[in-house]
Amino acid sequence: MRTLPHRAWLVAAVAFVALVGAAGFRATPGVLLVPLQDEFGWSRATTSFAVSVNLVLYGLTAPFAAALMDRFGIRRVTAAALALVAAGSALTVGMTASWQLVLCWGLLIGLGSGSMAMVFAATVAGRWFERHRGLVVGVLTAGGATGQLVFLPVLAWLTEAHGWRFASIAVALAALAVIPLVVLVMRDRPADVGLLPYGATSAEPEPPRGNAARAALGALATASRTRAFWLLGGGFLICGATTNGLVGTHFIPAAHDHGMPETTAAGLLALVGLFDIAGTVASGWLTDRVDPRKLLAWYYALRGLSLLVLPTLFTATPHPGMLVFVIFYGLDWVATVPPTIALTREVFGPSAGTVVFGWVFAAHQLGAAVAASLAGLLRTSLGAYTVAWWGAAVLCLVAAVLSRTIGRPALEPPGLAVRPRT
Repeated sequence: MRTLPHRAWLVAAVAFVALVGAAGFRATPGVLLVPLQDEFGWSRATTSFAVSVNLVLYGLTAPFAAALMDRFGIRRVTAAALALVAAGSALTVGMTASWQLVLCWGLLIGLGSGSMAMVFAATVAGRWFERHRGLVVGVLTAGGATGQLVFLPVLAWLTEAHGWRFASIAVALAALAVIPLVVLVMRDRPADVGLLPYGATSAEPEPPRGNAARAALGALATASRTRAFWLLGGGFLICGATTNGLVGTHFIPAAHDHGMPETTAAGLLALVGLFDIAGTVASGWLTDRVDPRKLLAWYYALRGLSLLVLPTLFTATPHPGMLVFVIFYGLDWVATVPPTIALTREVFGPSAGTVVFGWVFAAHQLGAAVAASLAGLLRTSLGAYTVAWWGAAVLCLVAAVLSRTIGRPALEPPGLAVRPRT
């Protein structure tokens, strides 16, 4: 008799689709910076500020979203988040002032996409999988990051052919289309359908269902007393600065500065997304087998070396050197996520680890926000992005050192279960 696949794989598949659906608007800032500048006369610094607000809220929402998922369930929080993404994207078509850009891109999209951030992937993988957890985290993370980049050429084409408002409406419809799938298929825990997590012999106890804000802030207060938390947060802050904040936001405008059409530059970033699938899934597989500290050190160091040479690669047309960068950088794009989640669970335990990772991810987005604004200011004042690329390269080397020195707390932090590495 043929055995059906474990329900966990269906839940993971729906989570993957939801992450891809929410990723659409995450791709739009890089495509729309130049059209908005042309139509409204807004400077690169003004539009970059709106992106920074988005990135800050995207990160700060994550730990509270993790606590809300504990309180109200994954399904409800995910559906509400997708609705916010759709609303923010649709409302942009009527904006006429820069503060409205901050409201739509920053507030609504920041809150919605923040609830669909990497903590969503960590929560689904943590609750539904005991075996292959690192691999599943890698696949889900690749879905969110790759969806963001693969949307780029489509959105660039829609913007060029029909205008940026048409592209915003398309993203809103894509987010709305995922909501019924989440409501019909997603379940909060394996116990809801009478199952254990995939590969588990017993169920982990459910976390207490208390006030979500108090749970998130309490986890931060406790975790912040450990050295490991600051090392993880510091490394992930640099990760965000050198991916979403700098490359994700400013690669297309930087290529445009050198005469490359936006659709071509968007295609290159889409290739980054395609290679990110292989890199992040492989990173998840490796995380199940290799010390995550070593993986993080290598990832950051190699990313820094690639950013050092990037300023010399920009030309009006793609060439082999740029394609090598795209492939190399794509493999490394969010490969840092599976080992970072694994280290957080190792140090703080499975129950507290997801919420603590939400705060680590908040540092990731804080770094992205600072980098997005700073790079825009550097471009406005210096006329080029070169200093931004070189500064990011140096920061990556710092992150490599921080990651390699992450250890286990000498004493168990009060209120957090410290798990030995297996």
